[in-house]
Amino acid sequence: MPPASTKPSPALGGSRWNTFPVAGTALTAREFVTALEPLLQGIIDDNALTSADVEVLEAQISATLALRARETALPLAVGPDSAPAARELGAQAETIGRELVSWATEALERLLTDRIPLPAGPLVVRSHCYGHLLTPAAADLLLGRRGGPVSMQLYNEWLHQMVLLRDALLPFTNWQEVPLLATPTGLRHIEPARDAFLTELLVRQIRHSSVVDFARHVITGTSGPAGYGFDASGGTVLPAVLDQPPVTAPRYLLTRRPDPAADDPVTYVAETRDYYAAPRTLVEHLPPATAAPGPLTARTVTEPASEGTRTARIEVTHDSTTAHVDLGQALRGHRFARRGGQAAGDASPAAEVWSTLRAPGLVWTQGGDVTLDATGQDDLVVLALLGRLYPENVTLRPADDRARPTTAGARGPDRPPNPLTIHVASPQAR
Repeated sequence: MPPASTKPSPALGGSRWNTFPVAGTALTAREFVTALEPLLQGIIDDNALTSADVEVLEAQISATLALRARETALPLAVGPDSAPAARELGAQAETIGRELVSWATEALERLLTDRIPLPAGPLVVRSHCYGHLLTPAAADLLLGRRGGPVSMQLYNEWLHQMVLLRDALLPFTNWQEVPLLATPTGLRHIEPARDAFLTELLVRQIRHSSVVDFARHVITGTSGPAGYGFDASGGTVLPAVLDQPPVTAPRYLLTRRPDPAADDPVTYVAETRDYYAAPRTLVEHLPPATAAPGPLTARTVTEPASEGTRTARIEVTHDSTTAHVDLGQALRGHRFARRGGQAAGDASPAAEVWSTLRAPGLVWTQGGDVTLDATGQDDLVVLALLGRLYPENVTLRPADDRARPTTAGARGPDRPPNPLTIHVASPQAR
């Protein structure tokens, strides 16, 4: 991200509604909402708004950021049968939307009495129409009783920037901490990437690489190779499961983790792009499970960057012997795995975790149910195991989950039976 300009910004007023440096700067969500406040001040000034009017504008932003209102800017219908990505991103939209509404309401009420100075004169901002529907009360307020074209332009710009902000934050679990690239036009520079992202979300089953690419646009303003994460601007953006139990972690959401060494954008890619072509080992050919080897230790190791990409792996160690699993394949396995469901019968054959991790290629079965007991292993070992199993027929089952229905993985509810079941520790027992 380019350094912020050190030149003093022009005074607020006229067409100047923010003080973002010309070269762009990084702002958190809260800082960005604060930067939009001059637009709200202009609306208050032009309409001589009162506390009663604030309620009308609060209802408008609530309806715009809701998913099911007539005025919604994101008509994402989410239900029990929706794809995991849609459920996760829909829940994100609702959570983020509620918080943004509360921030907006607080700002409107404060600006009624604690006015932002506009030394360059009243705001007159030209804003294109983005098709955001108004509630009847908001339309009457902004275009009828005291409003007019100026108020409508100011509110249109503020509302659109809030929608862009909500959408920009959707990929991130820790969305309040993410540094957003802001320019003198706010977040309008992400519009092409946002349009592609939302189109894929609304009309098909969105790819994880599309979530990553949009997240990269939000932070850096640029695209890059398809991958499962990236380094940029003093941080690393990777799937949230690296900080959470695999059996409950989101499949598609990302977490940004500070990393002072991360500078130029570098994309994380899987070692094997086409896992169908990877060599395989039948689980029936592995040594039978005997006594558990005890807890294994694991860590992630990042490879050097080359031509804008890099790979990473999970190293699992036992008795000075190390098994290596590609992190990209492990994350792919996590997205595809089913969760919960009734366990296989007690007579099902069991495979040994350590032997499975050391097997060449991807482990699969052509026989009946096979179980792997990973209840004594930490989350990174479980993630490595998911990267060693062929990802089409795997179920993650907590130790105390014996009867709940299986949750479909990333490939939908009509997938074939799941003969490989990994038993993991229950999240409540951690």
